[in-house]
Amino acid sequence: MENQPVEVAIGILLYQEKILLQLRDNIPTIIYPGCWAMFGGHLEPNENPDETILRELAEEIGYVPPKMTKFRTFTSPEVIRHVYYGHVECEFDQLILGEGWDMGLWTPEDIQKGELYSAKAREFRPLGSPHQEIIMEFIHQNHTFG
Repeated sequence: MENQPVEVAIGILLYQEKILLQLRDNIPTIIYPGCWAMFGGHLEPNENPDETILRELAEEIGYVPPKMTKFRTFTSPEVIRHVYYGHVECEFDQLILGEGWDMGLWTPEDIQKGELYSAKAREFRPLGSPHQEIIMEFIHQNHTFG
């Protein structure tokens, strides 16, 4: 029997001309350990991607934007990524990191560089390559941040 791809829902969270990213825990057994990535996670049984992104954001930052819009789905043999975007309309200091090592706001120029500084890690950490590619495609398709 062939392995089925894992399905995840992840979000491009826009805040004042920047994108909110999570620094994943530096645990070798997880995918992209110690790398910057979008918030989100695996679909639970009988859960659709629209439900997953809302649940994951509530769990990971204690906040769900008023509207999350589907950007597109990226499919590979290993993973199906359902990508959404939405505007964070609360103050940054109201977000509560519930999962991960750190979180931060990054400009498109920062994203393009591929590594971002974490005050908690006290070093530059890489941006997961599929996350970087997805965000850059989103930016190049003229999505506005305002």
